[in-house]
Amino acid sequence: MLRVLVTNIKGGCGKTTIATNLAAAFAVGGFATGLVEVDRQRSSLTWLKLRDGHGRPITGLDWRKEVVGPPPELRRLVIDAPANLRMRHVDELIGAADLVVVPVLASVFDEGSTERFLAKLEELKPIRKGRKSVALVANRLRSRSKATQRLEAFLARLGQPIAARLSDRAVYGELAVQGLSIFDLDGALVRPVREEWRPLLNTIEEIA
Repeated sequence: MLRVLVTNIKGGCGKTTIATNLAAAFAVGGFATGLVEVDRQRSSLTWLKLRDGHGRPITGLDWRKEVVGPPPELRRLVIDAPANLRMRHVDELIGAADLVVVPVLASVFDEGSTERFLAKLEELKPIRKGRKSVALVANRLRSRSKATQRLEAFLARLGQPIAARLSDRAVYGELAVQGLSIFDLDGALVRPVREEWRPLLNTIEEIA
């Protein structure tokens, strides 16, 4: 089983959007997939409830109180972590994951918190020893904007590779209210959006 943790201590960076779309991508790809809820707001579980009867099935798991073993039949597991987690909780979730995906926004307010979070991740033994990988996702980008240029410069300064660059698209929200993702549809509207995810999905499959 491949387990992907989506996390950043900064709120509002698109963790649940990335987690739900990743889970859908795996399910559409033919993998038995689970989506883990860690956030008290239950955003992922709410999305799954809206999804019921639509799209490929995804198993919902509730880890808000404790981390439990997932069903053995699952082949892909996506863990949606909330903001403001204490590092000991992050460490526990990393212990249950193979890859850590960190969404980053083009915002001066996100830069400092993300840099501190990445530094703390590097202090954790599984990351420091190279047993667990970290993939950054530049999220909600707007082409040719100064904010996007600033984010690119910031990430370059960190020396961290960017696993994917995802543009700011209304289609994510429009599909989420139906419990769907960009991977549940096929058409001119979603194809270019799905292509933006290919580098991240390729990275994940290389780890798998």
